Amino acid sequence: MTPAQLDHTAAVLSDMLTFKQPADAVLSAYFRQHKKLGRQDRHEIAETAFAALRHYQKIAAVIRRPHALPKKAALAALVVGRGMNISQLADLIDEEEREFLSHLKSLKTTFSDGLNTAAELPEWLINQMKPYWDEQALLAFGRSINHPAPLDLRVNTLNGKRDKVAAALQNEGLPAEVTPYSPWGIRLNDKSALNKHPLFLDGTLEVQDEGSQLLALLLGAKRGEIVVDFCAGAGGKTLAIGAMMANKGRIYAFDIAEKRLANLKPRMVRAGLTNIHPERISHENDARIGRLNGKADRVLVDAPCSGLGTLRRNPDLKYRQSPETVAKLLEQQHNILQAAAKLVKEKGRLVYATCSILPEENEQQVERFLAEHPEFELLNCAELLQAAKVDLDTGPYLRLNTEQHQTDGFFAAVMQRKA
Repeated sequence: MTPAQLDHTAAVLSDMLTFKQPADAVLSAYFRQHKKLGRQDRHEIAETAFAALRHYQKIAAVIRRPHALPKKAALAALVVGRGMNISQLADLIDEEEREFLSHLKSLKTTFSDGLNTAAELPEWLINQMKPYWDEQALLAFGRSINHPAPLDLRVNTLNGKRDKVAAALQNEGLPAEVTPYSPWGIRLNDKSALNKHPLFLDGTLEVQDEGSQLLALLLGAKRGEIVVDFCAGAGGKTLAIGAMMANKGRIYAFDIAEKRLANLKPRMVRAGLTNIHPERISHENDARIGRLNGKADRVLVDAPCSGLGTLRRNPDLKYRQSPETVAKLLEQQHNILQAAAKLVKEKGRLVYATCSILPEENEQQVERFLAEHPEFELLNCAELLQAAKVDLDTGPYLRLNTEQHQTDGFFAAVMQRKA
C-alpha cells in the first residue's frame, strides 16, 4: 500500500466507521469524488476499508474511537485483516505507530474483553443469538463471515448451459467452478470483474449468490403460471424465476422502491425476458395487488430483514442494526406475509425467505403465520430439493450458513394453500 492509498483509506474510514450510512454507499460516493483513482488504488482502498469493518471489534478493543483515528484503524486493518507484517509497512509508519501495531499484534489471539471480540460480533448481536447458539457456534459463525465472499454467478438457461459456460470461463484462465447445490451456479473465488464480459453483456450470466438461486428453485415456477415476486428489489430472483418458466407465463415484480425496480428493467432486457411485469406499490396492502387475490400459482416473499446472513458482503450491518431495528422488521415481515398469502390460489405455493440467521425472523415468523392461517400447510424443503435433484438436506426449512454451505446465510419455508 502506498502513502496516498493509505491517506485515501483513512479518509474513507473516518466516514464509514460512524456507521451512519451503508459502507458501500460511503465508498461509492468517495470514488465518485476522486475519479482519478486507478483500479488498483480502488482495490487497495476498498479491501482495507472492508477489512477494518470485518475486524472492527478487535480494532475497537485497542482504539476506543476508531473513526476518530482513521489512519490507525487503516493500519490495524492491514495487520489484523489483511495479514501484513509490520516490516512491510515500514515506509508508512512512524515509531509510535510501530509500537501501536506491535501491541495490537501481541493481543491478536489473547483479547480479554469477551466473546464479542473473539467472535468479532457486537455485544447486541451476541445477546440476540445466545438463546439459540452456544459459544462454539457463535465463534464459528463469527469466523466464517470474516472472509470476503466469492463471486457467485447464475447461468441464464435461456442463453446457455452451465457446463459449457463454466468450461468457456476456465479456458479464459478464470478460476470458475460449478456450485455444489444450484444447477445454474458458477463460483469464481477471485472476484473477477465481469461487468464487461461478453457473457454478462449478452445476458448469459447474472451475479447471484448460490443461496438466492435455491430460493427460486424452491418456488418451483412452471411455464404458463401466474407468479408474484412480492418484494422483488433489483430482481435477481425474478430473473431466475423467469428463466425457469422459459419466458412463458406472467411474473409480477412488486416493490416499494422505484429505483430498485428501475435497475431490474435493463437486466430483463439483457436476459431476454418478456414475461416480467415490474410494478411499484406504496405498501403491502396497495389496491393494485388486490386484483391478484386468489389467482397466483406461486408467491415469493423475500422479506425485508436484518441482512445478518450477508455479513461477508456487508460487515457494517452488524453495527447498523440493533434490537430495535430487528423488532420493527418482525412486524413488517408479519404484515407482508399476511398480505402476500391472500394472492395464493388453492394448492398454490407460498415461499417465505430471508437472508437472516435470527430465528425470530425465520422459524418463529413462519410458526406464527401457520398458527394464524390453518388453510396453509408446510412443505418439506429437503424433499422438494431432492425432487429437483439437489443433494441438500437442512430439514423441513432451508437453512443455509456460510461456514457449512459457503453461501450467504439464507432461510426459506415453503407453504401450500390447502385444497
